[in-house]
Amino acid sequence: MRIYPISVKPLANYMLQLEFSNGEVRCFDVKPYLEMPFFAPLKDEEAFRQVSVNGITVEWQNGRDIAPHELYDDSLPVSSIA
Repeated sequence: MRIYPISVKPLANYMLQLEFSNGEVRCFDVKPYLEMPFFAPLKDEEAFRQVSVNGITVEWQNGRDIAPHELYDDSLPVSSIA
């Protein structure tokens, strides 16, 4: 079964709160990606907040996206974040 995001909420400090197709809510840290030239435009907080679900993953208005398996595998359950 493929797990993919069904909703996304941008949070402070370049974090995303994601709800996945399996019902889990997890947080993903985008900060490590911001050092890559492809993702550098997302350092602009207004650009970062322009994120949405495109049906299979999250995507920003400038066309940047992150693979759904990466979002899931590299995120933490909200309940484990204090």
